[in-house]
Amino acid sequence: VSPIPAFRSLHQRWSTLAIELACTHALRRPWGVLDLRPWNKAANDGLSTGEVWYERPGKPTTAPSLLLKLLFTSQPLSIQVHPDDVHAKSMGLANGKTEVWYVLSAAPRAKVALGLKREVTPQQLRGAVDDGSIADLVAWRAVSANDVIFVPAGTIHAVGAGLVIAEVQQRSDATFRLFDYGRQRELHVERAIAVANTGPADVQARSSRLTDERTLLVSNPHFVFERINLAPNTIWHLGAERETWLLVLSGDAIVGSVDVARGDAIFAHAERVDIRTGKIGMMGLVAYAAHSPLPNLLQRLRQPDSTDAGQPKDVQAPPSLTRAAVGSADGRMEAIQ
Repeated sequence: VSPIPAFRSLHQRWSTLAIELACTHALRRPWGVLDLRPWNKAANDGLSTGEVWYERPGKPTTAPSLLLKLLFTSQPLSIQVHPDDVHAKSMGLANGKTEVWYVLSAAPRAKVALGLKREVTPQQLRGAVDDGSIADLVAWRAVSANDVIFVPAGTIHAVGAGLVIAEVQQRSDATFRLFDYGRQRELHVERAIAVANTGPADVQARSSRLTDERTLLVSNPHFVFERINLAPNTIWHLGAERETWLLVLSGDAIVGSVDVARGDAIFAHAERVDIRTGKIGMMGLVAYAAHSPLPNLLQRLRQPDSTDAGQPKDVQAPPSLTRAAVGSADGRMEAIQ
């Protein structure tokens, strides 16, 4: 499927070259939906959209290492797997794809698949693909809003119908389909079997509260994924020392000089980003290129009418948060889904 022209539902302005309001790029998918609200205000043109990618505006000289996108599903996605960096490079690809999903909304009985129910041989996996029983071999689990699912490279996985998901991934189009529910799209069975872990997925660890404002959702060698919850009428510095993406989940704020609300995203790199929250505060997802949480990611500057106005408050992450952690948290590419 070829990408359609980008639609722009966000303001087209930014404060500096290092702090940018992301533009959006819609991809048509057979399993997508017609109405993207409230996450995107694009007009319904009668064609189903399955993904909305957040991209840097213009033509940046350096491509980001991470991709932030939204998934909208009315049907199950293909059962698929992504290679890790080693396998990807052996195939001539730049890198593999590890990803994480944050469930924004879920219909009753919505589910995702992660790993297999039991260990199988490559031959048994190939047989399950051939006879379609792989749809029952994968380990389906019910999900609801605010659940977080970590999908390391090599994990066989799928997303079911009735979900809106925010996804952060290594920026790669390395996806191999095993099964596609008869949609007559290309499968990549041999490549998939070569890179897949043919057993149950690793246990998903719980999320971890770092501070009153920060919750660690995932930490892995490729990126850190957090949720932030900022009180109304407060001012913060977000220390974007490395490539950083911010997706607004609720509330509103001024980020740099840009007004943002639900569904808007900001890209920042090597810059301190000022965030001034509105009357109801702001909740958002933050992803940045690091292998462990940054202690100085978020600093509060002042609170109006406070005696300590103007005095930064350092936010320290606990030590030993270096492994993956995940759980319920209350140029363009063309992805294969």
